[in-house]
Amino acid sequence: MDKRQECDVLVIGGGPAGSTIATLLAQEGRRVVLLEKDHHPRFHIGESLLPGNVELFEKLGVREQVAKIGMPKFGIEFVPPDLDYCSYVDFSEGWDPSKDSAWQVRRSELDMLLFRNAEEKGALTLEGAKVRQVDFDAEGANVRAQLDDGAVREWRARFVVDASGRDTLLANKFRCKQKNPDHNSTALFGHFRNARRLEGRREGNISICWFEHGWFWFIPLADGTTSVGAVCWAYYLKARDKPLKEYFYDTIALCPELKDRLKDATLVDDMVHATGNFSYSSTHATGERYLMVGDAYTFIDPMFSSGVFLAMQSAFDGAKLVATALDRPDELAPARVALEQRMRVGPRDYSWFIYRVTNPTIRDMFMHPNNAFNVKQGLMSLLAADIHHGPAYRRSLFMFKVVYYFVSLLNWRRTFAGWKRHRFNIRDMGPLKGETIQRAD
Repeated sequence: MDKRQECDVLVIGGGPAGSTIATLLAQEGRRVVLLEKDHHPRFHIGESLLPGNVELFEKLGVREQVAKIGMPKFGIEFVPPDLDYCSYVDFSEGWDPSKDSAWQVRRSELDMLLFRNAEEKGALTLEGAKVRQVDFDAEGANVRAQLDDGAVREWRARFVVDASGRDTLLANKFRCKQKNPDHNSTALFGHFRNARRLEGRREGNISICWFEHGWFWFIPLADGTTSVGAVCWAYYLKARDKPLKEYFYDTIALCPELKDRLKDATLVDDMVHATGNFSYSSTHATGERYLMVGDAYTFIDPMFSSGVFLAMQSAFDGAKLVATALDRPDELAPARVALEQRMRVGPRDYSWFIYRVTNPTIRDMFMHPNNAFNVKQGLMSLLAADIHHGPAYRRSLFMFKVVYYFVSLLNWRRTFAGWKRHRFNIRDMGPLKGETIQRAD
């Protein structure tokens, strides 16, 4: 075992959250160590970005690099199961028209780009290093990691940032991770060649397609492939009685529009993936000598593509907290309170919609967008990740909820039936499982 090395900040996890906060802290001249258990490029789902990401890429100095690997995305298509038309919305319809576009990206490329950027900006990066132990004391923490060859490395850090994603290393250590009782889903997904896409400016838009057991994503990528996935209630995947690939195609057949778009498409590498997609949150995100960011803190259903944005935004906000902890510890307590409140804003706003998105009332409002009381502007700001826009956004989001509850009361029988169906769908189907990747049988 090598001699224990010292650093100011040790970051666990080289995804968007970890690489972002490592870059920001290294640029301040701090000694930063960034550990990633895998080797880049590595597969990851979550390929759809939001306009809110663009400003963050700009601040990191990688906007042009992301644009080179991305497929331009200007809005969203909603595909209903029971209507003969689709609904289209553009990000430019939000409160800030300048937040009008983003990209679809292969996460393996994006994550590697951000990781290498952290290295270029001064962070000491190490891949193939899985953190096995973190022990805190009054002055900092001792961190032990195991390398691919079995060797063990140790660091003495003044501060630890957990960006371990759904491994939730510190949340598990402190037993502060709580499964969300209002959501319980799984996902099947794969990549296709020759899928029929939308035309013109809308070619790169994400499509959200509802079906009986959940919803599909349809994400066009710059290399000509298209990511297609079904996010479904846990009972549906538990009921699988045939090979994964066959079950996936049967699921696609439940959405006629999607089936038609894929009728001439072929599955890349004959590979289908399955993952537990259970939502969870930690009771807190900060401590005297640590911080949890991104999925290490909370994970919500990816319906609105909020994952990468929330991860990176929490890293930007978290970098300020780390600086406070290291340079002005007497100001840490109020800074922690403020950050805890801020980190709950995004997940709370997105979750309200996600938990109701299969409700007929919400579906009707998405299929017939109306800007009375500026509710459409509020919705589009949310979908563009302009969630800290200010009072105008808050008012319009509040009015969206007022309209939703009013319409729900008018159609109370339908609302009650939808509530009963939701409670049935989210019933516990077994223990929480991590991400699994399976080759199609």
